Amino acid sequence: MRSPRRFKLSPHALSAAVLISLAAPALAAETPATTATATELDRVTVTGEIAYRDRSEATAPTLSYGLDYFQRFEPLTVGDMLKRVPSVGFVSDVLEYDGARLRGLDPGYTQILINGKKVPGAGGDRSFYVDRIPAELVERIEIIRSPSANRSGDAVAGALNIVLRDAYEFDGGYLRAGALYFDDDKIKPVLGAVGSGEFGGGRLLGGLNVQGRHNPKRKRSERYDAPDGEFADREDQSDVRDGTDYSGNLSYSREIGSGRLSVDGFYVRTERTETEHSREYNDPASLARADLLSINDQKVDIEQDNASLNARYAFDQAGGRSEIDLGYARFEDRRRDTEQEIGYDDEDSPPSFDGFEGTRLLGDTRDSEFSLKLAHRRAFGAAKVEFGVDGLDKRRTASLRTSEVEAEDEGEPLPAYAEFERQASRIEERRLDPYLMFSGQRGRIDWETGLRYETTRSKIRSLAGNDEDAVRIDEDYGLLLPSAHLRFKLGDNDRLSASIARTVRRPDFNQLLPLTLEEEYGDNDFLGNPALHPETAWGLDLGYERRLGRRGVVGLNLFYRKVRDLIEVVGTGRPSATALDDHEDAIEEFLDEHPGAGPATPGYPVLDPDSFVYTAANVGDGRVYGAEFDLSTPLTALGLADTGVFLNYSWLDSEVDDDFGQRRFNNQPRSVLNVGFIQDLPSLGMSFGASYRRQGDAASRVLGEEVSTRYGADLEAFVEKRFGSQVAVRLTGSNLLDASKDEAFHKFDTLGDQQDRDYDEYERESEKAGPVYQLVVRYAF
Repeated sequence: MRSPRRFKLSPHALSAAVLISLAAPALAAETPATTATATELDRVTVTGEIAYRDRSEATAPTLSYGLDYFQRFEPLTVGDMLKRVPSVGFVSDVLEYDGARLRGLDPGYTQILINGKKVPGAGGDRSFYVDRIPAELVERIEIIRSPSANRSGDAVAGALNIVLRDAYEFDGGYLRAGALYFDDDKIKPVLGAVGSGEFGGGRLLGGLNVQGRHNPKRKRSERYDAPDGEFADREDQSDVRDGTDYSGNLSYSREIGSGRLSVDGFYVRTERTETEHSREYNDPASLARADLLSINDQKVDIEQDNASLNARYAFDQAGGRSEIDLGYARFEDRRRDTEQEIGYDDEDSPPSFDGFEGTRLLGDTRDSEFSLKLAHRRAFGAAKVEFGVDGLDKRRTASLRTSEVEAEDEGEPLPAYAEFERQASRIEERRLDPYLMFSGQRGRIDWETGLRYETTRSKIRSLAGNDEDAVRIDEDYGLLLPSAHLRFKLGDNDRLSASIARTVRRPDFNQLLPLTLEEEYGDNDFLGNPALHPETAWGLDLGYERRLGRRGVVGLNLFYRKVRDLIEVVGTGRPSATALDDHEDAIEEFLDEHPGAGPATPGYPVLDPDSFVYTAANVGDGRVYGAEFDLSTPLTALGLADTGVFLNYSWLDSEVDDDFGQRRFNNQPRSVLNVGFIQDLPSLGMSFGASYRRQGDAASRVLGEEVSTRYGADLEAFVEKRFGSQVAVRLTGSNLLDASKDEAFHKFDTLGDQQDRDYDEYERESEKAGPVYQLVVRYAF
């Protein structure tokens, strides 16, 4: 029993305080901008000046957002930052921003870079979960809409470059302390410190952060035999994600001879527990034992380590500038997933005990990458030339051990998880990618063109069961990736840009592994295909950007991608394990009724499967296109220099052909909207603001299942009070509208059933989370 509490600050009281502050009038008249240099850490800590989207000078189409653009809302992770920039969507649980989907495409189509380098992640699609990087480590985020030849071409949708703070750019330090309050009365700590200064003849920056993570959610599912059909059952579920992130980063820079040596690294450790408890009933509203169908408990313990270390030396050589860049990155993911369920048979009244079973999964994934870059830049007549080579050695090992146990009698405990079936795989990739790039300027035109040749040598080793089942496959291929970018200055404030580039998406590791996964799609099995070719895409971007006054920017971009060798699920014609088992059962039953019968006996069961083995194959083409608008400006023209507004809207669309006709790329939202404002009150040393986000509906269609997803709107708000030039206190509230995620699942057993709309089950699921409040104090020194 919980002890009584003398004082409780309710979420509604906190929300009211925030909204009352937001309703305060804009008291400030136009005042001169605060003069803070770009190298002072207090600029992103206590300075009242509103920050806007930076105007990138890169010839390739790039949007740049500094940490100070996001920091008033106190984002916890890079995912919290990316949800405010154009075209980035997420298909995650409520308040989870992990797999970034640039232009709405699967995370595997988006290249995630840290300091311009690829990083390994746990995802089989080579994606990296951006919520693993704390926001406090970040200097800025760049959206690179179309790649240059000196970057990896794994960027069909584009690239997101997370630039960490470095010693050369920042000076000073600050402390950060605070707490997060959740609607289940849980409180989590937020602690951090960053410092930078002269050290050992150069400059050193270091930072440490401890960040609590918590996300309590509530889910309700209702299942029917078909849409508008008869009710089957409902499930009530609580789902709590709880954990702590520990992170640190170091950066050192100094001049050596004619060059500069830079060393940087970061480490993030995540300890996380996911706990789900659900009860299933055969009544839409009842909580009675007489209507109980099952009790399910699942707990997942996760430990993740993410580390990166890089060294770069750039120096004058042979009339130009050379660069040697070494990098090592490692990601480890260990998880222990235990699910236990008690089932009840509702053919009896009340439902009788029908079994107690449990499953334990032990997963271990280790992914490491060693990279080497050699490059040289120099003048080439009136232009510039850059040439070099990127090398990458990737090693990925993964193992999954599975144990299933059951108890026959009610009240009997489950046996120990002692016997485990094991699946393991090892994938090695070696890449050597030479490139050549020219760039220059002529009058009002900036241009860049280049050619990159990416070679890949891969070795795949998989093991399921015993050594006799081991599979070894080697694969080599090369890709030529040209690119060209043009930027035309219409005047001092306006410019046009055009880009064309060929990009690539390599196959998902899980699609490559030649292992059979039984009942992966309804009753159908899936077999990996190590002979898959990578998808390639030709992309076009056309943009217009205008500077608004001294700090404002407005932009419009149109994009198109033609994706070739699209990877889709296709049939092999072979019967599934379920079909074979059903056939064997039918034969056994026939022989019991007809002793001594054989295949020639009339009525002897003939194999007539309705479920099959499917695989992945390169089947055809797809198209992706859309428009992206963004605005970031103070309202100086209206006499409101201390009022900043932010707006970005992306309209997204695509076309893919599958066995059922034409659809969009799976889970691509139709639109992404972000709008917000910040009001500074210089005379009071205060600021307040709000941000509203809405992501359009998405749909997914694969073999055996079709899903539609709708997200509710997300409202965030903050109030800030500054004390002099060193201390700032911020109160932020997120998910103030209690956002929900609503999904509809159309489920089928076989391809024929799906084509005929013969349902196995139709399910509606709704997931909700409450508001989160954060109080943070920052002290700059």
